[in-house]
Amino acid sequence: MANYDLLKQALKKEGLRYTIQRQSVWDELCATDDHRDAEEIYMDIRQSGSDVSRATVYRTIDVLVKNKLIRKLDLGDGRARYEHKIDTAHHDHLICVQCGKIEEFMDDLIESRQDAIIKKHGYKLIRHIHQLFIICDECSTK
Repeated sequence: MANYDLLKQALKKEGLRYTIQRQSVWDELCATDDHRDAEEIYMDIRQSGSDVSRATVYRTIDVLVKNKLIRKLDLGDGRARYEHKIDTAHHDHLICVQCGKIEEFMDDLIESRQDAIIKKHGYKLIRHIHQLFIICDECSTK
């Protein structure tokens, strides 16, 4: 299903109409793999020349999170970051506590270990969040 259709379907499900402004929010989120907060997304849209209100950006982000089209990341600093989930494989995050740099990683050993733990306890894994808070190389040499 095309990204455009995914957005329209999510908006319809929430009783909202499709608008060019909401499309610009979706387009901005899909344009990059960066992990940005809502204010950064809003500013990037405005800088591109689109006339979108801050409220539209925040409401659209909420709809996209609710409909699992984007992921909300809580990094413990009070600012939620967002990343799109379109055509992305599962990954976890390394987060520098000094500069805020976020690096994605995937480790099959960690994934299989989680599966073994769940199986051992007889549970079913719904989702998980694995975030390692680190000091990156650049910050550790400063």
